Amino acid sequence: MQAPPEEEETVGGYLSSWLQHSKTRVRAKTHEGYEGLVRLYARPGIGDIPLASLSPLHLQRLYADLLSDPLRHLSGGTVLNLHLVLTQALSQAVRWGYISSNPAAGAQPPRPRRAELLSMDEAATKHILAATAGTRLECPVAIAIATGMRRGEILGLRWSDIDEHDTIAHVRRTIQPTKAGLVIENPKTRRSRRAVVLPEFLHPYLERQRNDQARRKSKAGAAWSENDLVIDRGDGSALNPDTLSSGWARFLRLAGLPHVRFHDLRHAHATLMLQQGVHPKIVSERLGHASIGITLDTYSHVLPAMQAEAAAAFDELFGARGPARLADEDPANPGSSRLGKSSTHPAGFVGS
Repeated sequence: MQAPPEEEETVGGYLSSWLQHSKTRVRAKTHEGYEGLVRLYARPGIGDIPLASLSPLHLQRLYADLLSDPLRHLSGGTVLNLHLVLTQALSQAVRWGYISSNPAAGAQPPRPRRAELLSMDEAATKHILAATAGTRLECPVAIAIATGMRRGEILGLRWSDIDEHDTIAHVRRTIQPTKAGLVIENPKTRRSRRAVVLPEFLHPYLERQRNDQARRKSKAGAAWSENDLVIDRGDGSALNPDTLSSGWARFLRLAGLPHVRFHDLRHAHATLMLQQGVHPKIVSERLGHASIGITLDTYSHVLPAMQAEAAAAFDELFGARGPARLADEDPANPGSSRLGKSSTHPAGFVGS
């Protein structure tokens, strides 16, 4: 339990204490995000206000000023993230008895626009696979497309996480870049720790990666850093996820290909699976989403086509005959009702 603040404790002073408290309670990358939002936006805007005097109106003005600042060009999503951090920090202040209520509860953050996902169809995906063939990007790109794994999950994958027949990969860790260097953490959520069935398509990519690693390891000798990683930096050590992304962007530029983020390969996997008729629940499990709702919401752009297929499937069952009476007409006696012939339930109906 924290000691009550001095009478003139400022919001900035309190947020410094809260950041220190939260450091061991969240992932390192998450804490860096908290610290950046507080340092860049909260402290300059409301840091000098006494904590006990902070009101929802102070926060509302802060959000409006940030959104209207022509030099910052902040998105609604960034301001929303700031609001979420302040909500969490001030909720802790209530629990510690610093303030009686949370001012953030009365403030309304902006509603961010969701950026449209870049749609990659089968042809574009095959083109990318062909372009990366024979390069060091070949294997991580193939894994991303074939499994939908996140960038940090792919770089944290070890050979011991893959069964002997290359049929299942167990996602057990993720590599994240921080100011202090690379950190190995547990997957993003409980559902992110998962087993992903690997398609046979991926097997030759993994085999080539094994052979390439064995060649490099033999050449490096004692300089090789043994970490059992599927994707390494070249000497067996972990590859920085940001290095992967920058190398990917450079590759696309030199190859004359349209810019797509490495993360978009994960979206390509999900989109292609849904278009192939794979149940959204299975796609959600492969992606490691916290719930199927996230999957359906994220890939809603795929649903119109799926709905058209659903309508066509219904027509295939009952025929596209418009208002024709199908269910209650007896084929042997047109015009008569099968439902009226007997008090027993017709075939297919279950009585209570």
